[in-house]
Amino acid sequence: MNILPKYGLLQFRNAARIYSKSITESLQLFKEETKFLKTSLFFSYKHDELEELDSAINFLKGFGVLIYADYLLLDPDTTENSGKVTDKEIQQKTEEKIKENKKFIFLATENAISSKRCKWELRYANTQKPKEHIAIFPIREDYTDYGGAEYLQKFPYIQKSEITPEGYDVKSPNGDVIELGAWLAS
Repeated sequence: MNILPKYGLLQFRNAARIYSKSITESLQLFKEETKFLKTSLFFSYKHDELEELDSAINFLKGFGVLIYADYLLLDPDTTENSGKVTDKEIQQKTEEKIKENKKFIFLATENAISSKRCKWELRYANTQKPKEHIAIFPIREDYTDYGGAEYLQKFPYIQKSEITPEGYDVKSPNGDVIELGAWLAS
């Protein structure tokens, strides 16, 4: 698997971010963007990695997609009147959102691949979507592969383009490659 460096991902956040805004404010602004004529995708990530989330959203925004990321603190749909959300309510909402979004991307950071919740979301998406609608977005501090996470290799993954130096592709386990924008639109 072609691992993308974490510093490369964070450059997208720095390039697009309004520096007077916190990460939470930046994510809230993204949430309020238009939803007109966009391919929808569910974005799975480790919940305490908001900087990585904000960076990945800024990266994907350039492809004209509607991203659902269940950043619970910012999503009023997940909070009840009491302000306390049960695990069962979160699971039901997550299942609903995975089903209703066309694509599924897993932000595979070192912490996310060991997260029980992230693994569950990926397994659930695998039961609800064709494999060609699921992609792994591998991010690491360095370029080494993930030890003990061989299950990720059965899914397509996002990589730097082998053809266009500034582009990104989705590479399937069988070796087929499609440009990321075309994959998102398919």
